[in-house]
Amino acid sequence: MTGIRLYNTRTRTKEDFVPFDAMDVRMYVCGPTVYDRAHLGNARPVLVFDTLFRLLRHVYGADHVRYVRNFTDVDDKINATAVARKEAGAEGTLEDLIHQRTEETIGWYHADMDALGAMRPTAEPRATEYIGAMVAMIQGLIDKGHAYEVSGHVLFDVRSYPEYGRLSGRSVDDMIAGARVEVAPYKRDPMDFVLWKPSDASLPGWDSPWGRGRPGWHIECSAMSFELLGTSFDIHGGGIDLQFPHHENEIAQSCCAHPGSDFARVWMHNEMLLVEGKKMSKSLGNFFTVRELLEQGYPGEVVRFVMLSTHYRKPMDWTAEKAEQATLKLLAYSRTCERFAAGYIPDSSRASAHVIEALADDLNTHLALATLDAEHKKAEQMGDARTLADTMALLGFINFEGPISPEHEWIEKKGFDLNALAEKLAALRAAAMETKNFASVDALKSALIAAGVEVRMSKAGVELVPGAGFDAAKLDGL
Repeated sequence: MTGIRLYNTRTRTKEDFVPFDAMDVRMYVCGPTVYDRAHLGNARPVLVFDTLFRLLRHVYGADHVRYVRNFTDVDDKINATAVARKEAGAEGTLEDLIHQRTEETIGWYHADMDALGAMRPTAEPRATEYIGAMVAMIQGLIDKGHAYEVSGHVLFDVRSYPEYGRLSGRSVDDMIAGARVEVAPYKRDPMDFVLWKPSDASLPGWDSPWGRGRPGWHIECSAMSFELLGTSFDIHGGGIDLQFPHHENEIAQSCCAHPGSDFARVWMHNEMLLVEGKKMSKSLGNFFTVRELLEQGYPGEVVRFVMLSTHYRKPMDWTAEKAEQATLKLLAYSRTCERFAAGYIPDSSRASAHVIEALADDLNTHLALATLDAEHKKAEQMGDARTLADTMALLGFINFEGPISPEHEWIEKKGFDLNALAEKLAALRAAAMETKNFASVDALKSALIAAGVEVRMSKAGVELVPGAGFDAAKLDGL
C-alpha cells in the first residue's frame, strides 16, 4: 500500500498519514455559504480536496473513504438576500424565499464544480437539516460548564478550554491584543463566541431551550461532522482563511462536547488565490466567478490544470498566460490519447506510479503535473497512451465512462481547431506529388512552424498539433 505523508497544520510538520480505520477513512471539508455564485477562490479548496479524495480512494479503495462537505444555508447574507427579495415584491414567506435562494445557489455550485471535474463528496449535509443536533450539542456544552446563556444568546467560554489557540499558534491574550473582536455586554470574555443567537419575526428561527433563534456558524460544522463521521475522524480541510477563528472554534467546542476525542487528527489548509499577482477584488476588476470564466471560453479542465499547477500550501496566481499554457498541454495530451488510446476505457487504478508517488508526498500536484508531462512524452515515443489516459482520469482531466473517442466533450473542448489547415496542407502535398513543385507546401509548412505548430506528415496523412509557443494570431490569413 502506498504510504501517504501530509502536512498537519496543527503540529506544523509533515507526518505519515495513519487513519483511525483503514477500512473507513473519513474526511470533512468546510463547504460554501450558499448565497451567490462561487468565485474562483472558492474553487481552490474544492479542487485541492477533490484530488486528495481521489488519492485516498486509490490507496484505500473507493468503498473505504467517506468525504463530507457541507452547505451553510443559515447565514446573515442569505437572510439579507431573502429580505431584499421580499421587499421587492417576491411572493412567499421569508423561509420560502431563503429556501428558494439556497436551492438555486446549490444548483449553480454543483454545475460549476462538476464542470471543473470535481467528484461529488460522499455526503453534502445542509446546516438546516441538523438544527436538532446543534441544539443538543450546545445543551451538552452548557451542562459541562463550557457554555453559558444570556438573554437568548448562548456563548462558548473560551477560557474553559486551556488548549484554545493551539491550531493557530496563539494564546487567547495574544488574540485579544491583535484582533478586532466583538465586545458585547453579555460576553464574559471578549473571545467568547456565539453558539446560538435569538431571531426576531423578520429572521428565520427554530425553537430551542433558550428561545426562538438560529445557530452560530462554528457549531454547524461540529454538529454535522459528529453526526456523519463520529467524535474522531482523520482529516479536516479548508482554506487558510478558516484556520482562525472557524477551525479553532470547531476544535474547542467539539473536544469539550466529546472529552477524550481527537476530533480531527490531521488539519490541512490551502493557501489563498491571486489573479495576475494581486488579491482578487471587485474594486480591482479582477474578481471572477467560476461561471464567468467558463462562459469566457475557459474549459473546466484548463481551470483545474492551472489550479493544480501550484502546491496547495503556496499562494496560487491565476494568469491568462498560465491558462494558455494549460490549454496547449491538455490539447497535446488529448490528441495523443486520441491517436494512441482510441477505444480504450481509462481506469484511474492503473495510473502512473510516479504520479501517485508525487501526490502521496503532501499532495504535490505541481510535481504530479510535471510527471504527467513526462508520461505524455513517453506515450508519444512508445505509441501507447493508455497509462497517460489512466493518469489523466486519476487527476480529474477525464471524467466519463466509456472508450476514448473524438466525440467526447473533453476532446471537443480543445481550444484550437487546426483540422482545416491540415486538410489544406494535405491537398497541397497531393498536388505537389503530381507537379513535383513543393513550393506551396514548404511555404505553408514554414508558416505553421513559425506559429508554433508541430507538423506531422506521413503516408497516413497530415496532423497538426499546437506546440510550445503556439500563437493562433499568426495563423490569420492562412
